[in-house]
Amino acid sequence: MKIACLLCAAALLDAAAGPAGLIAIRNARIVPVSGPVIEKGTVVIREGLIADIGAGATVPAGAWVIDGEGLTVYPGLIDAISSWGIPEATTPTPTTGGRGAAQAPAPATPATPAAPGPPALRSSGPEDRPATQSWLRAADLVRPTDRRLEAARTAGYTTSVTFPKQGIVAGEGAVVNLGGERAGQMIVAPSVGLYLTMQTAGFSTYPGSLFGVMSYLRQLWIDADYYKQAQLRYAKNPAGQRRPDYDRALDGVLEATRILLPATTAVQIDRMIRFASEFKTPAILYGIHDGYRAAELLKKSGMPVIVNLHWPVRARDADPDEEVTLRTLEMRANAPSTPAALVKAGVKFAFSADGVESPREALRAVKKAVDAGLSRQDAVRALTLSAAEIYGVSDRLGSLATGKIANLILVKGDLFDDHAQVKTIFIDGVKYDPAPESPPGNGGGRPGGPTSPFREEER
Repeated sequence: MKIACLLCAAALLDAAAGPAGLIAIRNARIVPVSGPVIEKGTVVIREGLIADIGAGATVPAGAWVIDGEGLTVYPGLIDAISSWGIPEATTPTPTTGGRGAAQAPAPATPATPAAPGPPALRSSGPEDRPATQSWLRAADLVRPTDRRLEAARTAGYTTSVTFPKQGIVAGEGAVVNLGGERAGQMIVAPSVGLYLTMQTAGFSTYPGSLFGVMSYLRQLWIDADYYKQAQLRYAKNPAGQRRPDYDRALDGVLEATRILLPATTAVQIDRMIRFASEFKTPAILYGIHDGYRAAELLKKSGMPVIVNLHWPVRARDADPDEEVTLRTLEMRANAPSTPAALVKAGVKFAFSADGVESPREALRAVKKAVDAGLSRQDAVRALTLSAAEIYGVSDRLGSLATGKIANLILVKGDLFDDHAQVKTIFIDGVKYDPAPESPPGNGGGRPGGPTSPFREEER
């Protein structure tokens, strides 16, 4: 009898819960980004996707309802260049090694004790593939255990374009949703670009200069083209031909859909635009603090850019007697005006929080750009749809539209107001609560983790 009663009670609860993953947010202000603002409307989420949206959208029978009165629904924010999701301990150290080998050559034994520190990297030429890890994929390194994910979600970020960061050719990036119980659930797009740097430090020989690094990258792409042609010739008629050696570094270069090149100052922007034209691979420039001086040049190039939100400022521990150039002072004062200049010139751009102290600080940095002339509408677009467009995933992410992934945030107040509060986060239709300002003292569940959408006050 007791068992029968329990079964009946469970059946009633299941009936009350309605279809699995069916949620409706009603009476909310909605900012779709891809269309006009809906002052009062409904968003319906079904099985991790946006099933309906609009002022006339109806709440399906059996859906769990969240009252959005006084809240604004935005698409989840996207960080356009990040390492979020890759725990630091899993990031390989860049090395040299013939044909992309992972191991570095053993350092020579010094005649006298050396000062502590890593040994200098040595390379006899481009065939050593110095500091190249083109085969490394962020999609294989991402883990849901990265402790930074909670802080990112709490600030409103639901997605990052995550890259390995070390080396000259650091590796292939992935579009990563910042939720999920398993790494495989986090990946939206596994291969979206090869992250390049102009790293010169650490080399005792070639390519330990900017000239050397640029020459090496040119040679790497030339080698990749020869490698591709050799593979094609062999595949067409293998009989009587020597099989080409496998080279994972060149394979990684050939698989890249786009490359990312660093350019912060106006001189660097000009240099990297011309350098990028030498490659057959589409390019994105990142950094761009001097974009306010080079907006027309960027427009002419047609390349999208990623603006870093770590605005140049005087270091806290800087020597008070240090002489600062007028050029440095000018960049510190005007860098936040770069986004507005890019909008005026018609340059597509997104934002990166790489190097910023915290995700919350990144939004404050965006506010500086707003104060410097960027409209709030364009600021939201740069944090959402523009980032998705740059990486070719705007059919899935970046705006609120039927059929797209249900990544969205509910915010009390305007997103860029000092007192705005992210109240609720949805990633792949799973509801997350923001981490509290201070941990609860009663030893409750893990703050900021996924929660059931079936909260009593939201029925």
